[in-house]
Amino acid sequence: MENINNKEVDFWPVISSLFLGAFLTTLGTSTINLALIDLMKYFNTSLDSAKWALTGFMLATGTIAPITSYLGEKFSYKRLYLISLIGFTLSSILCAFSWNIESLIGFRILQGAFNGLAAPATMTIIYQVIPRKKHATAISLWSLASMLAPAVGPTLSGFLIQTFSWKAIFLMNVPLGLIAIVIVLKFTPYYKLNPPAGFDFPGFSTSIIASVLLLTAFSEGASWGWLSYKIILLLIGGAIILSIFLRQESTTKIPALNLKIFKFKGYTMSIIVRAVVIMSLYAGTLLTPLYLQNVQHMTPLNAGLVMLIPSLMMALCMVIAGKLYNLMDPRFLVVSGIIAMAIGSLKMSHLSLDTSTLYIILWMTLRNVGIALSTMPVTNIGMSCIDRELSGNAASVNNWVGQSIGSLAIGVFTSLLTLMTSVHTNELANTDISKVLLPNQAYLMGINDVYFISFIIILVALPLSMLLKEQNSRK
Repeated sequence: MENINNKEVDFWPVISSLFLGAFLTTLGTSTINLALIDLMKYFNTSLDSAKWALTGFMLATGTIAPITSYLGEKFSYKRLYLISLIGFTLSSILCAFSWNIESLIGFRILQGAFNGLAAPATMTIIYQVIPRKKHATAISLWSLASMLAPAVGPTLSGFLIQTFSWKAIFLMNVPLGLIAIVIVLKFTPYYKLNPPAGFDFPGFSTSIIASVLLLTAFSEGASWGWLSYKIILLLIGGAIILSIFLRQESTTKIPALNLKIFKFKGYTMSIIVRAVVIMSLYAGTLLTPLYLQNVQHMTPLNAGLVMLIPSLMMALCMVIAGKLYNLMDPRFLVVSGIIAMAIGSLKMSHLSLDTSTLYIILWMTLRNVGIALSTMPVTNIGMSCIDRELSGNAASVNNWVGQSIGSLAIGVFTSLLTLMTSVHTNELANTDISKVLLPNQAYLMGINDVYFISFIIILVALPLSMLLKEQNSRK
């Protein structure tokens, strides 16, 4: 085991290696959306089939998350991070040269698995290698990479698809991946803190099965129907296997995921608050592009440009939040962020058929600034409560919760949008509104309803955020 307790690492080289890797892997999630139509045409397939290029990626990312702590402790987090970057880069090449939709989905699942290794590995390296006084700055820069990729991803992918083809969104990962690999090899330290004494096969297998069942249910609930027998069976099966996994991990001496992390109340509360914030975050990610493209009939590229300014402001405020973290009570940042999110969500629930672009940019910017001010402090407050040896487990759970809540939020909000649009269609059918305008108006009213629901959800996080408390006893 290499002891890094008394070694001062070079902050900027290490954080640069983590920043580039986080940007690259997050980019893989945000560039595929605009390519779905092109994939349908190229492979002569349906939208349901093409969507699995995205769904399969997200499922694989979420499924691998619970076991990354074991892999990191066993092989070292530097090696795990390198494996994730090498695998992500190679699978990007395979995706670009897919010969049918099935091969593309398979390679995207492989790419998603490597992607799922990267986020917990990079977060763990921050909390195990970088000095505590620099954690807030480090995690804000790490979060900046994760926010910057979705900000530029749609615009970049729209440009690449229009200029070249859908293959370009995968091939652009190759040079970025190679640069990241070289930087990690040179600057990220190798270490092992607490290598596992054995292999928890029951824990591994049950965590993977439970994740696949639950994440599939969350992802497909909107399209299959939440009350369909397939979704009900997936949810029941996932819940049963998850309970078996939790029992296994609480009784075995060599757990794949150490559940002791939930004994730290500050960490547990941060997970709850973060889940609520993420739930509301995904409302904007889903609803605003739908409004711009389906109600205002913008092209995907123009819609991406409208979303660019709010996204860039969110990325900038991530850095500002990192600077402010050590200068004030971090709970003030969290509360301020949640209030900003709530106001922005409320304003976005009053859209009309001809709402100005300036209005959308203004209130989406406020909403995204709130996301930046709340998510980084919530994460750091929770991780500050965890002993360094357990930070890998905590990072794995953070990532799994983020993936699960993201999938659940998209599924639930999509279903709510469909439901409320149907309700308003029936209501408007009994009025004098033109049949030509009716579908657009009903869809708009549905979007406003779901945005208001997201406003209610984010308010739930406000009293919970008051209970957050940073602890300074990490070992």
